[in-house]
Amino acid sequence: QVQLVESGGGLVQAGGSLRLSCAASGSIFSINTMGWYRQAPGKQRDVVAGITSSGHTNYADSVKGRFTISRDNAKNTVHLQMNSLTPEDTAVYYCSANIRAESYYFPRDYWGQGTQVTVSS
Repeated sequence: QVQLVESGGGLVQAGGSLRLSCAASGSIFSINTMGWYRQAPGKQRDVVAGITSSGHTNYADSVKGRFTISRDNAKNTVHLQMNSLTPEDTAVYYCSANIRAESYYFPRDYWGQGTQVTVSS
């Protein structure tokens, strides 16, 4: 069993910061790309940022310069530092990781349960 558990969401005022964390656990053989997605009420789930196992990153245009994704391969964790938050960043944030589990030949995507981020104006 592989699972992803997020933490760090909450309520913050506009202009503030939050740091999200996601830990992967279970029978993990290897982890490829890890990333963050978000889904606002009534909208589709969109990618926020991603990071490869070698550390290459990419970001949605809407968060470039404000959000920073990082990972700790030794701890199977990924983080999202969010600065200069605006009400438009309000959403449920989901962690995702492409993981090859032990005893499986092919990797697949796993998702966390989501954590709410609310930015007040």
